[in-house]
Amino acid sequence: MHAFVLIDAAPARIAPLAEELAEIDGVTEVFSVAGDVADIVAIVRVRHHDELAEVVTRRIAALRGIESTSTLVAFRAFSRHDLEAMWDLGPA
Repeated sequence: MHAFVLIDAAPARIAPLAEELAEIDGVTEVFSVAGDVADIVAIVRVRHHDELAEVVTRRIAALRGIESTSTLVAFRAFSRHDLEAMWDLGPA
């Protein structure tokens, strides 16, 4: 099961929170982002729905400086090749 957790955070806590989030079991990637939707996006990968609830509601939401979260649960993952192509910026 894959989920994307959109996190609104206190501005002074964004960088420290990103580091703290990266240390949580089940959180595989953390991105600081710009825009009106969120300050941080955490990608969570777990085997069971119960584990997702544990990671998001007990571990992530409990961190100091998180103002709100919104979780998007993925229905389908595309092939690794498709994902690499989506993120490829081409030659530097």
